[in-house]
Amino acid sequence: MSNAIGSLSPAPIQRTAGLSDKHRRFLTKLTAVISGGMLIDGFVLGCIGIVMPAITNDLHLSVVWQGLIGASALIGIFIGGPLGGWLADKVGRRPMFTIDLAIFLIGSVAQFFVTDAMQLFAVRLLMGIAVGADYSIGWPLLAEFAPARLRGKLLSVVELAWYVGYLVSYAMGYALTVSSAASWNVILGLSTIPTVIVFLMRLGTPESPRWLMSKGRVAEARALAAEHMEPEEQIDLQSQKTVGKQGFGRLFSADYIKATTFVSIFWVCNVTPYFAIGAFAPIVLERLGLEEGLTGGLVLNGVAVLGTIITIMFIERVGRRKLGIPPFFISAIALICVALFSHVSAAVILICFFTFSLVNAISTTLCGVYPGEVFPTEIRGVGVGFATAFSRVGAAAGTFLLPLVIDSFGVGTAMLIAAGISLVGGIVSYFLAPETKGKLLSEVSAPQ
Repeated sequence: MSNAIGSLSPAPIQRTAGLSDKHRRFLTKLTAVISGGMLIDGFVLGCIGIVMPAITNDLHLSVVWQGLIGASALIGIFIGGPLGGWLADKVGRRPMFTIDLAIFLIGSVAQFFVTDAMQLFAVRLLMGIAVGADYSIGWPLLAEFAPARLRGKLLSVVELAWYVGYLVSYAMGYALTVSSAASWNVILGLSTIPTVIVFLMRLGTPESPRWLMSKGRVAEARALAAEHMEPEEQIDLQSQKTVGKQGFGRLFSADYIKATTFVSIFWVCNVTPYFAIGAFAPIVLERLGLEEGLTGGLVLNGVAVLGTIITIMFIERVGRRKLGIPPFFISAIALICVALFSHVSAAVILICFFTFSLVNAISTTLCGVYPGEVFPTEIRGVGVGFATAFSRVGAAAGTFLLPLVIDSFGVGTAMLIAAGISLVGGIVSYFLAPETKGKLLSEVSAPQ
């Protein structure tokens, strides 16, 4: 494949030893503003589980409404991912990059004022739509600017921001809940603060040269590439065709059905167990016999941050496959042990859950890497958007069904189901996961 790509290039690509100061500053800012969107997403999803008991008591929620509100943002992401990706491919990355965050800001402020279950569900659904759009705009934008040797690391940093946002939100919610210092409306509405900051930082972000090239706007693409991209990426830009078929149909063409299948299953099998367990960590841990369920949930999320940092450190050294595949099987073993041996001691529960959180985070970090790499520019937005939507079907289902499964069949059965999902993810990834470490974007997104 490398020979085929090389034949398309106008000149041999010379690898540069390091980033220039100008390009380093640009990539740092771009990574920061994209990471800001992911931090906000994690913030929104992290606090809902911690305040769910207070919301339930205040609004007199049934089990069904608990599940719906817990899954509302995930349902919104299911809608927003494909929609935002389609718009980003059609009208550009730049305009959508600020519009989606403006919508999110409106929903974030509205959380201060909701007074019933339906209002809360609707507001968080809107916020989820904006978050889903941000996934399918931000990741392609960063992938299209990043040098090949740093692309995986930078995309992993974006995923780290999600976990940090989730952890910070969970910790703040924990502190405010324990101290009764703020109502659940205030805790949820605190996402307004980081949203305003990130929104202002995003103003002035340039359009993607690769998107411009895909629209035949060659002169504009070259001018922006000269300003913001390294020489090797500028040369690789010339390998990109200026026209190509767009839309969701191409995701299922012979050229890209393998990539679509892989990233969708990889993502859903990573996040379904995580969201199911993470959103209701206090409830799960308390039902397993741990009195300090809130504290245990906080520590679990801290371990997940550590797992993401490990991925950032090693992704460009050991590659994607070695980091993405083994965690599925380790997660399955850990969850099976929880299901079968939780009665032995609290230490067994904690060790197994900590192991799951660590290795699941290592693999899940690649959910922010692979989708932005394996699709061509013309369908990169819809590709990421579709994978996002597909993953949220599982995440929303897990979040909605977990309390029902626990009530009906017990925690052990819920953990066995989660283990089965992890096992499926490992098997599919073993056969379909590509190795994209160090490869140019035009190469890794070439038809399979």
